[in-house]
Amino acid sequence: MRRFCLALTMSVFLTGPALADPGFPLLRNAQDSLLQGGLEKAIARLGLTRAIKGKTLAMALVDITDTARPRYAALNGDEMIYAASLPKIAILLGAFQRIAEGTLAYDQATQNTLIKMIRNSSNQAASRMLALVGMPYLAQLLQSARYHLYDPQRNGGLWVGRPYGKGPAWKRDPLHNLSHGATAFQVARFYYLLETGRLVSRDASSQMKTILGEPAIKHKFVKGMAQLDPDARIYRKSGTWRAWHSDSAIIERDQHRYIAVALAESPQGGEWLTRIISAMDDVVFSAPQPAVRDVVLR
Repeated sequence: MRRFCLALTMSVFLTGPALADPGFPLLRNAQDSLLQGGLEKAIARLGLTRAIKGKTLAMALVDITDTARPRYAALNGDEMIYAASLPKIAILLGAFQRIAEGTLAYDQATQNTLIKMIRNSSNQAASRMLALVGMPYLAQLLQSARYHLYDPQRNGGLWVGRPYGKGPAWKRDPLHNLSHGATAFQVARFYYLLETGRLVSRDASSQMKTILGEPAIKHKFVKGMAQLDPDARIYRKSGTWRAWHSDSAIIERDQHRYIAVALAESPQGGEWLTRIISAMDDVVFSAPQPAVRDVVLR
């Protein structure tokens, strides 16, 4: 397991508000017709149009080769679906926010727990870290004006209202009664904020991305990318429970970089996601970057 530097000072974590950089657009305003059309055709070729129409499949794709000019496409992007372990990325954010505030130590034990929670998807590690972060604190953070990663005006988003294991929920999400839920759009936003250094701080975002690297579970997106390009770099969190399958990643290969998110409710969902990532990759490489785009900056 690759180790990385623990020597981060509190001043590093407290560098500026996460969403204040005026050089990046609002992701929802970065919709790209070429990418959208390519994604729709790719899903039709995979025979998954019925799943899209039935809202048992949702996805988001963001070309971030140029982070200042993202290109966004989605199908059922604001549809909230049970996402199993994928929302552990919210606990990761909560932990680093606590570290920034000085209420959680970023020591070797914390680092190891975060790595097990993300790379190995350990439920025990996730529940331990969630207890340290606090579920009320995390719920407030996800709904905060700073992040808006759960937005009732946009049908929800990332939500963690129950430990990962046996026991009752503390609070299910207000709109859909889900204990661990997500929308493809808000997961994509999480990764875009991460990639542009706006989750907690630039250095904290970099540390979180490192933790998301080197996935230990080789299915879904990881399996699909291994078949396509074994040298691709993938920073990823997936989820599986019964018929619910989800995956999310930043993928870097051949001078391209993109965010891919897919949430499925089907016994075949895992196999869908293995094929979907290859199709998404083809869409990114096939849809040319427009020469000029007007975007609304924030």
